[in-house]
Order: sequence, then C-alpha cells, then structure tokens
Amino acid sequence: MPETGVVRGVRMGSGLSGHLDPFTAAKQVAEQAAADLDGSQGVDLCLLFASAHHARVLGGLGEIIAKTLSPRRLVGVTTESVIGGRVELERQPGVSLLAASLPGVRLHGFDEALLGPADPANPEQVAVVGGAIGASDDLRCTLVFADAFSVPVLNTLPGLCAARRRDRDGRPIGSIFGGVVSGGRGPGQNALLIDGVVKRSGAVGVSIAGPVRVDTVVSQGCRPIGPNLLVTRSKRNVVFELGGRPAVEVVREVVESLDERGREQVKRGLFVGRVVNEYKERFGRGDFLIRNVAGADEATGAIALGDSVRTGQTVRLHVRDAATADEDLALLLDAQKLHARPAGALLVTCNGRGSGLFGRPGHDAQAVSRAFAPERAGEERAKGGAPIEPAGGSVPLAGMFGAGEIGPVGDESFLHGFSACVALFRDPAP
Repeated sequence: MPETGVVRGVRMGSGLSGHLDPFTAAKQVAEQAAADLDGSQGVDLCLLFASAHHARVLGGLGEIIAKTLSPRRLVGVTTESVIGGRVELERQPGVSLLAASLPGVRLHGFDEALLGPADPANPEQVAVVGGAIGASDDLRCTLVFADAFSVPVLNTLPGLCAARRRDRDGRPIGSIFGGVVSGGRGPGQNALLIDGVVKRSGAVGVSIAGPVRVDTVVSQGCRPIGPNLLVTRSKRNVVFELGGRPAVEVVREVVESLDERGREQVKRGLFVGRVVNEYKERFGRGDFLIRNVAGADEATGAIALGDSVRTGQTVRLHVRDAATADEDLALLLDAQKLHARPAGALLVTCNGRGSGLFGRPGHDAQAVSRAFAPERAGEERAKGGAPIEPAGGSVPLAGMFGAGEIGPVGDESFLHGFSACVALFRDPAP
C-alpha cells in the first residue's frame, strides 16, 4: 500500500478501483484509504471522483464511502477520467478517493446556491460570497468543482478570489483550487455530490481552515520564447500593437528567430503569457498566465487571445509540447522538495494531457509520485538499476481530468487549460 507521509497530525489515504461494478469499486477505494490512514483519529474530509459511467449512482457511491469512513465532509464529482496513486484511468470506468484526517481543522461545505453573482468591486456582494465559502483569517484553501454548463466559471472566479480576507500586508489569505467537471457532454449529464446531496448542475466545494498547510503547484506546461513585450494598443482580447509595432509583425519576427525545434512547436500552437504581477522586478516561470492565440489579422496587424489583455501589460510568447510540459511540471515539483514531504496530494489535470499529449497514460500522476518518493539509501543507489516504485505511488494521491483547471498564479486563481494543478497537504510549520 502507498506510504502515508505523516509528519505530525495531518494524515491522508487514497484509493483507486477500475472494477466495473461501481458499488464494489466504492467499497474497494474506501478500504484502501482506510488502510493508508491506519487507525487515524477519525476521517474529516473525503474527495470522491467517479468516471462518467457511474454518474447515475454517484449518490450511492457516496453512501458507501460515508458508511465505511464516516467523514465530516464528503465532496464528489463525475469526471471523464479518474486518477489514483500513479495511475490515470483514461476514459475507463473508475472510482478514486482521497481521504484526510485533519485534527483541529475546520471544514466549511458549500454549493453555488450560496454564492450568487459577485462583482469584485461591490463590497456587499463580495461579503456574501465570503460568508458562503467560510472565508477566515486562517483559511488555507477553498476547493471548488463546477459544472461548466450551468456555472460561468470565468465570471465566478474573480468574486471568489475577492471574497478572501487579507493579511497585514494586504495579500489574500488562502488559495482557490479545483476544476471544471468533465463527466458530461451536455447540461444535466454531470453529477456533483456534497454531504449526501446529489446535484446535476452548479458547483460544490469545501473550505479548509486551521492547522494544515496547503501548497499548490500550477504547471501550465509552456516554454517562453522571445523577449518580454509591452502591449501598447489593445481592446478587450485583441492586441493591435506590441512595443509600438503591429502585433503580427512582432510575433512573426520571434517565430522566425527560433530554431527548427521551436518552429515545430509553434505549429502545434502559439500562446501568450501575460504577467500577473507587474510590480515584480523580474518575471520568470510561474509569473505568466498562459492564454492561447486564437487568431491573427494581417490587414490590421492584430492578434486575438483567449482572454482579455490591457494596454500597458507585459506579455511573452510561449510554446507547448510534451517535452516542455514534462520539464515544467518536474521543475515546479522539485521546488516543493524543499518543504516537508506531503501527507497527500490532489491532482486536477487537463483532459487534453494524458496519453493524448505524452503518448502514454499516467504521466502527471507518476511525476507527482516520483517527486516525493523516499530517498534510497546510499548502499541501495550504489547497486544500480532502476528502482521499483510502489504501484500506488509514494504519497496518497487522487484526482480527476478536468475540462478546465482552477489554480493560483501569484495571489489570484484563474481558469486554466492544458495545465496540471496539484494541491499538497502538509502539517503546518512548527
């Protein structure tokens, strides 16, 4: 069984089953998670993910989880593909579970009916959302899973982000993390579960506050090309000028300066990263919010992006392929090794990744597992050969393939595409 990675108080367990009978699968994942937890003092939170094959019985799966583990909070959604340990069950029947024992932690469940529309500039509306999600001075993370057919996620996220409280330096407290449910192809086909209540639309979530640390990794899987560029004329999502010159002309120059490999990457898609925090002296990995280039107009010299951009913002062109996506995720996970080994991980990855991008299933789950695998002793390393990793992974991990991923870049959270987002749960620093 996977190791639990416990330091002091936070303990987690995970389970994955591809059994064709969904109720048997639910029982199996509950038993696997219980074995990981190994007699922990109560289960506080369960996150349940079921493939679209099991949408009609999600409530029944939740009942089995609740009966076996008796969690204080249970959140579940259907998804195109489920993730557990080092395995990604792509478009196959599957159930995965992440269970957590979080001593002293407060859990505040909610659904979209409590949120309502919120203009970030309207204090009254923001206060309503803050109360709905349980915003507090010790908020660590708000997990939210939304149905794209009924929730305007792009318009909802700014209100959620604004609803968080601020610390003494004015920075928001806690992160917003989650994904867009991908189990259905039309309205009413997704299923969402919150504490025994099944919904066919909307959103469900839980806020986590108190003695736990939640770190997030957002790998947008892109490599920057060319120099930083200043937007000098734009309107909504259309950029007319970069550095005082027609945007199309500037883009063409950057592409023509690339080597053969770079030009091949551009053929697979060109992206623009806009700087999230213009007050930083230098911009590097993780400072850019990546958006696709949707089109270009030679007549006007303009390019259209998949998001709005303002005149005066700094942008940089990016490319994406399997190699850069692999490198980006590995580097971001390497940085997390500076901290204590996590007790568990929640992975939300794009349904455009997996074997479609990497040519094989399991890439992102295996990358997380590999990053936190225990160091082998010097004597073992000297023997040579490839070490055999435990089949379940090095830390308890579960998650889903999303139709959009929600995670922070800087202090704000955004809706991403083609990204891998990881939430890592640890004990708080002593």
